Amino acid sequence: MLKINNLSKTFNKQTDHEIKVFEGFNLEIEKNKCTAIIGSNGCGKSTLLNMIAGSIMSDNGHIMLEDKNIGKLKEERRSVHIGRVYQNPSMGVSPSLTILENMSLADKKSESFTLRRLVKKNRIPEYIKLLKELDLGLENQLNTQVRFLSGGQRQSLSLVMATMKHPDLLLLDEHTAALDPKTSFVVMEKTREIIEKNNMTTLMISHNMKDAIDYSDRIIMLDKGKVILDRESNSITEEELMEIYRLKISRDIAS
Repeated sequence: MLKINNLSKTFNKQTDHEIKVFEGFNLEIEKNKCTAIIGSNGCGKSTLLNMIAGSIMSDNGHIMLEDKNIGKLKEERRSVHIGRVYQNPSMGVSPSLTILENMSLADKKSESFTLRRLVKKNRIPEYIKLLKELDLGLENQLNTQVRFLSGGQRQSLSLVMATMKHPDLLLLDEHTAALDPKTSFVVMEKTREIIEKNNMTTLMISHNMKDAIDYSDRIIMLDKGKVILDRESNSITEEELMEIYRLKISRDIAS
């Protein structure tokens, strides 16, 4: 369970460029469910994920994850409890390292280690098992540097790495936005399989209305740091979401 209470964030305080993104923001995310966060650019989606992950610190408020107050922890300490897949396929991996080395890095999350003793041979069968489940042939390329993989392969590898330690929360930060439609579908299907298999509590940012409906249990729409829609995904259609967007844009233009 993720509970956010009275969260506030303002950028460029006391300047002509001050931007208040959140003020007294509250949100609860149900355990073992996938929640999609949607909204236009600037609504606060990425800022919210960054504050949860710890890459941006909130000004006020509490972020509770499984009854642990993580709101004041540094990003590296939060990463023990949180897995994250980024929009850029190269951000969740180390491109200059091999698939095997990347898997070993993810496996040693929160542990101290040296690169000389990075790979544990007894863990390789588990890595192969996890990669086989992707059905992309990556289990046969363990010694291939990740920079030679396609965007979809890298993103699928990032997904496995982010979830292999069974984090309390998985953050998906528009993780298919940089992919072509065919590859995006493949990655989203792999995402669904991993989330359902591991009963993962997931927060997913998406600009794709269809994906938001098809791959989540709940949809939340943000606007100017506030929740303007909160519905079960199976209770709303893509057309309804698009109409809400159009009405909001019309109101913004009129004001």
